[in-house]
Amino acid sequence: MKLNIQDQFNKELPADPILENTRRQVENACFSYVTPIKTANPELVHVSPEMLSELGITPEEAKSEDFLNVFTGNAILPNTKPYAMCYGGHQFGNWAGQLGDGRAINLTEVAHNNKHWAIQLKGAGATPYSRTADGLAVLRSSVREYLCSEAMYHLGVPTTRALSLSVSGDQVLRDMLYDGNAAYEKGAIVSRIAPSFLRFGSYQILAARQDTKTLKMLVDYTIKHHFSHLGEPSKETYLQFFETVLNDTLKMIIHWQRVGFVHGVMNTDNMSILGLTIDYGPYGWLEGYDANWTPNTTDNQHKRYRFGAQLEIGLWNLFQLANALYPLIGEAEGLENSLNQYNEKAAEQYVAMMQSKLGLFLESENDVSLIFSLDEILQLTETDMTIFFRNLSAFSAENPSEGLQIIQDAFYTPDTISEDIKEKWNTWFTDYANRLQKESISAEARKEKMNQVNPKYVLRNYMSQLAIDDANKGDYKLIDTLFQILKKPYDEQPENEKWFAKRPDWARNKVGCSMLSCSS
Repeated sequence: MKLNIQDQFNKELPADPILENTRRQVENACFSYVTPIKTANPELVHVSPEMLSELGITPEEAKSEDFLNVFTGNAILPNTKPYAMCYGGHQFGNWAGQLGDGRAINLTEVAHNNKHWAIQLKGAGATPYSRTADGLAVLRSSVREYLCSEAMYHLGVPTTRALSLSVSGDQVLRDMLYDGNAAYEKGAIVSRIAPSFLRFGSYQILAARQDTKTLKMLVDYTIKHHFSHLGEPSKETYLQFFETVLNDTLKMIIHWQRVGFVHGVMNTDNMSILGLTIDYGPYGWLEGYDANWTPNTTDNQHKRYRFGAQLEIGLWNLFQLANALYPLIGEAEGLENSLNQYNEKAAEQYVAMMQSKLGLFLESENDVSLIFSLDEILQLTETDMTIFFRNLSAFSAENPSEGLQIIQDAFYTPDTISEDIKEKWNTWFTDYANRLQKESISAEARKEKMNQVNPKYVLRNYMSQLAIDDANKGDYKLIDTLFQILKKPYDEQPENEKWFAKRPDWARNKVGCSMLSCSS
């Protein structure tokens, strides 16, 4: 297996001088060298053909012993020095100090077809940043991360990618619900891929320690390799860098809202500097449309990271990044100007996104009220978001009275919907029909366009859980089935219609389907 190795991060930035793999505070450095642990009996579960191609690896090479060993931590690529990255972060609004790659190890960086990729193993052993943890991952969380990374990419959502999913052959002790009932689970390793794994927290930790020298080196490095169009580093460049990160972050979150994705743990250490969805932990897909829903058991009380708060939290996190960059700029006005534009940009982009979901392509001053009245009605009774918007494309402006019938499959308990709620729906459908009459596009063309932004298939938690249950028995077929379906989320795929369905009753309160913890 020949990769075009082009390491940058660990060659251009300061390294932790201590080479022992002991838990510690790492200062004046961006990373620590660390070697993955050997796995007992690794087995490749699945590999992404698209990411093989992106990295310049052939399908034949992916079947080799070399590939298996490298991507399960049992072998180091020649002329490479694996490392774990140092970063801090705000967790649930509180500064947590040093965090870092506690169970992720960066193997190397490769270049192929004018793209540059960082390769990382998640679950390959402890690092200096593991604190009290073991640096390992279990099969259930690894299946979820592997499938969701690639599913999000095919949905058109900015995301980190995944190359491979493997089981290690080791048993890993986990307390899944933090309730004192720890149990052994199958160990697993995901190979994650991204142009960079830098996070907001990578800059925060240096600013918090008043290490302006290393902070400047890291920001200059980031601009040089990932924002080179901004030019040579200067105060003006740093402001443009921040505004670009703000715009990229906002774009990512708007995509989350479009497809009903809830990240679940939007801590600043889980925010990519490139505006990519990163760290697939206790995420979930909105099934019953509910702005207050969060998939994270840790967040169940305060619901800081609920679906309806994601845009707001994006701004809060960007404030923390602005504070970290301030020492390089020395004045707040430019940063504040960018931050002050966020809410207006978010409102405009949210409305534009919703207009596309509703098939509204001409400007109309009434669209905002139409959108927000829909948001309110959707929450009056449990309504499946994905099915509602997908089926809405069949709505005819000529027959608004048929609206409820068209979307009835989206209701979880259709028999219990009150006459008052039906009345509200009928009023909304009449307003929607009147609005559609102003469009010049044909109903058929509108349906096609709506179906390009409203997915038919998303990775519902119960689907992942079924694949996990099978995988724990050594059966990986469903992982591949879901992987293939989710590569074409906007296609009808009549042969896979059974997956275009509401969450089944058995999954309503099942662990892994309705609620998840950060434990993995």
